[in-house]
Amino acid sequence: MEYREYQPSAALRRHVQCVWRLRDTTPSTEPQTIYPDGRCEVIAHLGAPMRIFAADGGWQTQSVCIFAGQHQAAIRLAAAGTIDCIGVRLLPAASAALAGARLEEFTERTVDLTLLDAAFSAEFGRTVRTFAANHEAPSFWRCLERRLLAHAINERIERAVAYLESGFGQRRIDETANAAGMGLRAFQMRFAACVGLGAKAFGQVLRLQATIRAIDGGADSLAQVAAQAGFSDQAHATRELQRVTGLTPARLRAALRKARNDDRTVQLAAAFVRGGAD
Repeated sequence: MEYREYQPSAALRRHVQCVWRLRDTTPSTEPQTIYPDGRCEVIAHLGAPMRIFAADGGWQTQSVCIFAGQHQAAIRLAAAGTIDCIGVRLLPAASAALAGARLEEFTERTVDLTLLDAAFSAEFGRTVRTFAANHEAPSFWRCLERRLLAHAINERIERAVAYLESGFGQRRIDETANAAGMGLRAFQMRFAACVGLGAKAFGQVLRLQATIRAIDGGADSLAQVAAQAGFSDQAHATRELQRVTGLTPARLRAALRKARNDDRTVQLAAAFVRGGAD
């Protein structure tokens, strides 16, 4: 498996965290998991579209171009052939750049991009292939800029996201509202509309990501990791990790370590946890 991240064009740096590419010519046939990270994404499958475990309890084949909304639960995927996909990871304050007022409707969902914007879906599907050949392809970046820059970033929500991220999700919501210069009720409504998750839920995702990264980084004491991540105790951290990853902390640590030695059933999760430099 090869996973790589690319920096966005200068114009898109308030909207896009990165563009990534994932390739695997001989993927595992076992279901794999991606953990929530507080980001929405636009994804194009250049290889065989992957299957996703849907809310109705069945497996569905994804569309060629998809929009992945915010998730608090893990996403389960299975390869249906050669994997080759390119994704645009939106920054949290730019989550509504495509979905607009419908953003919260797509929470915990991955949908056909044509449901949001059929014209953009067609153009994205075409130009993403130029990016696959050359990641500096002007047509690809122009396509993203035309569509995403039309969405004005709410500076107060952008500031609130930065405040929450600087505290790894442990900030109090009333303090975060104050940092954004907003009243609490107005802040909660606007944050959910802009990000796709409420501020409290977004903070929980950040805390879980911090915990997973600490475990992957070699931390041996879950009690210490739990305290640093703001959980009430080790049992609380264990419950939340199991809810999201389906694994106990010990099993998650073992799985991530095995991924370094080519345990292919957890490679997908490990790739997205660790990232990849351009």
